[in-house]
Amino acid sequence: MDTGPPPTSEPPGRPGRPGRPGLRTFTLEGRAAPGLFLVGWLCTIMGFGLVIVGGLADPGPVKTLVFAIGLALLAIGLVAGAGSQALDRRARGEAYTGPSPFLAFAAVIPLTFLAALIVFRPLVALGLRADAPLATLIGITIQALVYIAVVRLLVIGPGALRWSEMGLRRRAGEIPLDIARGAVLALPVLFATVLVAALLVALLGTRPESPLPPASNTVDLLLNLVSAAVVAPIGEEVFFRAFATTAWARTYGVTRAIVQGGLVFALAHVLTVNTVDFSEGSRQALIAFGARVPVALALGWLFLGRRSIYASFGLHSAFNAIALLLSQLP
Repeated sequence: MDTGPPPTSEPPGRPGRPGRPGLRTFTLEGRAAPGLFLVGWLCTIMGFGLVIVGGLADPGPVKTLVFAIGLALLAIGLVAGAGSQALDRRARGEAYTGPSPFLAFAAVIPLTFLAALIVFRPLVALGLRADAPLATLIGITIQALVYIAVVRLLVIGPGALRWSEMGLRRRAGEIPLDIARGAVLALPVLFATVLVAALLVALLGTRPESPLPPASNTVDLLLNLVSAAVVAPIGEEVFFRAFATTAWARTYGVTRAIVQGGLVFALAHVLTVNTVDFSEGSRQALIAFGARVPVALALGWLFLGRRSIYASFGLHSAFNAIALLLSQLP
């Protein structure tokens, strides 16, 4: 498939006008929005500190309150920093004038935790088990909504990218065809993934646990299927392909966008690894990362090749559905 030029009318990596500092340079001079930059740094530092304090505190209402305030401040700081970065990029006249996908993803993390904390506390009090498939579906839905909200707030709202530039605007008749074109690639990509995963399991001597809870009945299986094959792909494709891969293609070109987007997507899934033992956790994280690289690269290649988020969604959804159903076989 010919990937063609990056989805922009401007050449990738076009240099902007010099003279304005980057986000990591702590100075207010030359900033397009110095107040926003300062708020971003201060709230991020204070929020990070409170999250650590809350995490180390004894269980109880004070711990929850401190942790929640820390998450809120951290989210405000990262969103403000992303906004400041976008305004500076626009002032420099860069080809892509939105925030770095790295910074946007950093903002997603505290926002997702904060939203989950607000939603799950009353649900758990009403009897919802945190390890139930329904709870997993709710959690994945929260994350997907946060992904989309961050893209809408930081990228679409300021005009850094348009939905059409991110492959979401298609004629109605093209959408099913794009989804089908992506879905037919699921089996070969899954085969490559199984080979990589088997090699890593043999080398590292461990097998990572599924991020989904076990399904003891048909309803649980359907809930897991909706989580893995519908909700998760929607949020992840909007963020990692429509936004991040498009932004990096505009800045660096197609090849780097596919590789960088794929590696970040694989790395994001390492965050779901949760083990007490550091050695075991490290090995599981390596397997989780390496096993997702083939599908991550395929998703980026397909997205930029078809210029359609629906094609990558079709591959992502079918891949997850087949993998989940195969895992249920005796």
